[in-house]
Amino acid sequence: MVNCCGLVTVKNEPVPLKSIAVEVSVQGHVATVSSTLQYENQEQSPLEAIFVFPLPGEAAVCRFSAKIGQTEVVAEVQEKQKAQEQYDDALSSGQQAFLLEESDESPDVFKLSVGSLPPGEKASVSLDYVTELAVQADDGLRLCLPAVLNPRYQPQDSGSGGSAQVSSVPAGSVPYSLSLSAHVSSPHPISRVESNCPLDPLNYLNTEKTQATVSLAAGHQFDRDVELLLYYQDTHQPTAIVEAAQASAKPGSLMGDPVVMLSLYPEFPKDVMSSMTSHGEFLFVVDRSGSMECPMHLGSGSLDRISSARETLLLLLKSLPMGCYFNIIGFGSSYESFFPKSVEYSQKTMDEALQMVKEMRADLGGTEILQPLKHIYSQPCLPDQPRQLFLFTDGEVGNTKEVLDLVKTNAGSHRCFSFGIGEGASTALISGVAKQARGHAQFITGQDRMQPKVMQSLRFALQPAVVDISVKWNVPKEVSVTLLSPPIRVIFQGQRALLYAQLTGESSGDTEGSVTVKYSLAKQPVENQLSFSLKPAEDTGMTVHRLGARTLIQSLEVEEREQDGEKEGAKEKVIELSVQSGVSSAFTAFIAVHKGDGEALQGQLLRRHVPTPMLYHSSMLMMQSCVMPLCSPTVMACNLQMSASGKLKLSKKSKRNGQHRVYLFKKQPVRDPLLQLISLQKASGSWVLEAALAEVLVKTEEEVSKPKPAQVDQEVWATVLALVWLYGFKMEAQEEWQFLAMKAVSWIQAQKVASVSECVQAGNTLLGCQVQKDTLGL
Repeated sequence: MVNCCGLVTVKNEPVPLKSIAVEVSVQGHVATVSSTLQYENQEQSPLEAIFVFPLPGEAAVCRFSAKIGQTEVVAEVQEKQKAQEQYDDALSSGQQAFLLEESDESPDVFKLSVGSLPPGEKASVSLDYVTELAVQADDGLRLCLPAVLNPRYQPQDSGSGGSAQVSSVPAGSVPYSLSLSAHVSSPHPISRVESNCPLDPLNYLNTEKTQATVSLAAGHQFDRDVELLLYYQDTHQPTAIVEAAQASAKPGSLMGDPVVMLSLYPEFPKDVMSSMTSHGEFLFVVDRSGSMECPMHLGSGSLDRISSARETLLLLLKSLPMGCYFNIIGFGSSYESFFPKSVEYSQKTMDEALQMVKEMRADLGGTEILQPLKHIYSQPCLPDQPRQLFLFTDGEVGNTKEVLDLVKTNAGSHRCFSFGIGEGASTALISGVAKQARGHAQFITGQDRMQPKVMQSLRFALQPAVVDISVKWNVPKEVSVTLLSPPIRVIFQGQRALLYAQLTGESSGDTEGSVTVKYSLAKQPVENQLSFSLKPAEDTGMTVHRLGARTLIQSLEVEEREQDGEKEGAKEKVIELSVQSGVSSAFTAFIAVHKGDGEALQGQLLRRHVPTPMLYHSSMLMMQSCVMPLCSPTVMACNLQMSASGKLKLSKKSKRNGQHRVYLFKKQPVRDPLLQLISLQKASGSWVLEAALAEVLVKTEEEVSKPKPAQVDQEVWATVLALVWLYGFKMEAQEEWQFLAMKAVSWIQAQKVASVSECVQAGNTLLGCQVQKDTLGL
């Protein structure tokens, strides 16, 4: 084999991308991200490099430039087909050209083409985008730089043949590095900054701690998503920020007028957070495609994704309130429902569902979300049972826009809580379905546990939400307000809503306006009034304008797809707005051409696909003879099982689509006592005094039965013991079992037991705890 010089892929082909440097500027709840990509052609012929990469789903690309030698060429936004033609014409004439375009299938995937680099030439490509920071359940703000682009499953009948080609290499083998530095500023003090990657120490720039810098530790390989979590003090205060118009833009246009950003992040009182509904239709839609066989992370003791999903379904089924309805739908290339239609939650239906959960495998082929969603939406909603949909997927689909359009069409009939599992889950898909269906999105990456995040979302589904939201703008009569965002319908505990509006016209006298926000929380009215300047200071960043433009562009793109191309109005508006604001869209692209000295480049033009990392690779999970990654829908692998002697043996072989499908089973770890206890709880919330319960408590049946107060029923005694054990030994996992405990307390109270205090004290003595009755809520 001939060894190529310089950076190479696993196929021994040269890779011209050498490094990526990222600078992040955070202003409160939004951020500007500037990336610089260094290319070098180390071959003997002119080169075209293709780099397909992900960006956050809500990002707005707003600047793209290239530097060749000492000459910088700034790209302009053009209609996509026109830009592609200009790029091809430039390459065919020997000129250097750069093209950045959004994927037709998913707004979080971009393709960067770097064309006609002469031998030995270096080029630097700069890309800027603005994005909103997602709020986490612990009030942190999440900024994610996606590194992993998993192969996106494209349904066979989708008719899409133009999706960007993705070249992938194993994690740890990415032949380019990443450096990152961030400048953070906020109206409120910065408490801390955390990351899933090593960071240098946080450096505060002032005594108020409202400005700080932080950097990624040196030597990081861009082989995983880089996540920054920012924590501020006093984050629940609503704000209204006005950004001045662009001086060169025409008044009356979006960029030529001031834009206001309204931020709402309501704080929920504790009594509201503790109140729960007992109604609802809960639909758990679980990805069972082949990629769900991948481990959750690369650390020791990691479960595969489908096993983690099974444990999560156990928690959910045990936590549902009596009186609700539920169903579980697994999907892949096809879909399967546990029940023909949603069933009432009872001991019988819960037991039936749990047995099917135990047998659930990642055996349904590719990832096709559209058809199961169509099936769900075709079923009539149940009276007085609001539909709550929980979607679990690793997000590897290619028809994201089609899925989002379907969810938006049916948004009035349900709420959707979505969960992106593992590195590479599409932010556009996971965040998009939650946003369209008034729900909440969660991402489970690195060594995150799925269960706490899912139970947070169940709490959102069961708790009262902020509803009946109205926004009234109070401005002088010479000024008009045009909303750029869709109306805010609902805000859950832990959620923040951002609303953008354009201010047109000038007031001769007043320099301030205000906005009045009213909403209802737990049937209690709340009102906030915020003032803002009508004549803000000049701002060259234009972050708020561009995020407002992106919000409006997304709405218009959905409108265009709903029209199915029959009307040109929406598409023309998108192109006009995209060109005017310099923000990327589905119908435009960034194009830059460097004419150089005008001489055509000599030699055959080579094309190189710059690889993105693929988290799980054949070298770790498969036998040497297998060359495809285990996560791939077309995986070939060996189906081995651990024998009693500890040796691996072939246990089963099956064929799917003409190929051998193979599974690698690991020796099952000892089951978590918490999960054992949870599995023993009845649908009503009680526990039974039995050997399995004694085993969890590390006692014999006799040791557990003997201290029971004489006048207390065995089932009450068992339930009190379970509660004492949870509060005495598993407080660190309270978020996972809080609903089980609430059901248990409600059940005990319904029994009208007179000697609860004596039960709790006896339980403490038996288990060696010091749990107070009031702590249990009894």
